[in-house]
Amino acid sequence: MWRAPFDFRKIVTMPKQAAAPDRSVPRTRVRSGDSSIDRRGRLRDAPPFLSYGFRPFFLFGSGYAALAVPLWLWTYFRGSGPAGPLSGLAWHAHEMLFGYLGAVMAGFVLTAVPNWTGRLPISGLPLAAMAGLWCVGRLALLAHPEPLSAAFLDLLFPIMLAAAVWREILVGRNFGNLPIALLITLFASANGLDHAGALVPALGGYGIRLGLAVAALMIAIVGGRVTPSFTRNWMSRAGLAPLPAAMDRLDKTALMLTAGGLAGWVASPHAFVVGTVLASAGVLLLVRLFRWRGYRTLGEPIVLVLHLGYLWLAVALLLLGLGALLPSIIPTSSAIHALTAGAVGTMTLAVMTRASLGHTGRAIASDRQTNTIYVLVTLGALFRVAAPLVASAYIPLVVAGGLLWSVAFGLFVIAYGPMLVSKRVGR
Repeated sequence: MWRAPFDFRKIVTMPKQAAAPDRSVPRTRVRSGDSSIDRRGRLRDAPPFLSYGFRPFFLFGSGYAALAVPLWLWTYFRGSGPAGPLSGLAWHAHEMLFGYLGAVMAGFVLTAVPNWTGRLPISGLPLAAMAGLWCVGRLALLAHPEPLSAAFLDLLFPIMLAAAVWREILVGRNFGNLPIALLITLFASANGLDHAGALVPALGGYGIRLGLAVAALMIAIVGGRVTPSFTRNWMSRAGLAPLPAAMDRLDKTALMLTAGGLAGWVASPHAFVVGTVLASAGVLLLVRLFRWRGYRTLGEPIVLVLHLGYLWLAVALLLLGLGALLPSIIPTSSAIHALTAGAVGTMTLAVMTRASLGHTGRAIASDRQTNTIYVLVTLGALFRVAAPLVASAYIPLVVAGGLLWSVAFGLFVIAYGPMLVSKRVGR
């Protein structure tokens, strides 16, 4: 059976029992200069909130998502944008992609790297500095009107993140995870390209499409690894059969078509051949998803939501492809929001809820608040995708979709914020 060179499951799962040992922090001694440092002792030196990347970045990112969409709706109806260098629509697209998603990606990868390399996590003051740079970028695009200096301030964070990931992987000689470092670097480059597009009209749109393509590819790869794995584990415990299908040639073909279609979409989004490849990739992802038997997980929302996130990805690629083939029928906005509000929103919440529970020592199970988060983000995405298809109800659907989506992230802050800022249970 094909195996990824990196095990993404370590970032989004932990032992079931709350008091179980923290296996995300190996009992090893790590060399630092001329002395060895006990990793567990070193982690105790940092405040809980700054002990691992998922804590500040999941909290800041979700809080920003909860606020940024209502702010965008307010500026949209007011007919003006923020005081920063980007117009209202450009600011909305940039910040939801490179602001919100950039934070979640940082939380994910900074928590995963220690598992992959066996090295100390970035914590304490270095982690605080990275979170501070992320905040500086958000403030610069919100209120600093000079384009070049705002772009410089915004790019400090993704450049620092990419450099940190490269350093940890290379020093730790964990070369199997180089593809993740490459994707993080490509995401940072897309951020810079989007700023360049604001100054050079010929480059307009390329940065956003490249960033979205990286996001979609990461969901296809990471989601394609963890979703069947967690489903298989849950079905085995429940005594259900048959189990999700193992990865085979169909899965590899689906991923290759996804990567190829997304690359073509970045370069030429309306080309007939690109639309054909994307639509084909969407169909194969649907087949792949069905083979994981997510319909058996209806009684386990924290597993089911992973299938919903992957379903949104398949639908998004299918809509992007059909939009290129049938532009008069499928609005581009519906396809884009199926990817962003649907796939990105659902999958990031699925990962954030699961990882936050596991890495703070709690049982990985969804309660009423968590289930409400999943329902709200799903309804918000459905309304937003449907809005361009129902012209007579466009404004009500946009508003309802945006507010429901934002409330989902606000509820995440309320429900998960206390555990993100406090000590791990059992310590």
